Amino acid sequence: MLSTESLTCPWCLAPISLVIDASAGDQSYIEDCEVCCQPMLVHVRMSGEELLSVEAERDE
Repeated sequence: MLSTESLTCPWCLAPISLVIDASAGDQSYIEDCEVCCQPMLVHVRMSGEELLSVEAERDE
């Protein structure tokens, strides 16, 4: 199950969209911002099949 989530880049503060694979459950991974190309640490939290939260922070 794929979901598109809107976030703000923690580096350049631009609005971005991330495609989340919710079937993978809770996950943390690194993805580059589509605007400034800086690395973000993305945290996905699930409850069963329900997407609870998607957060991005700077990966320094």
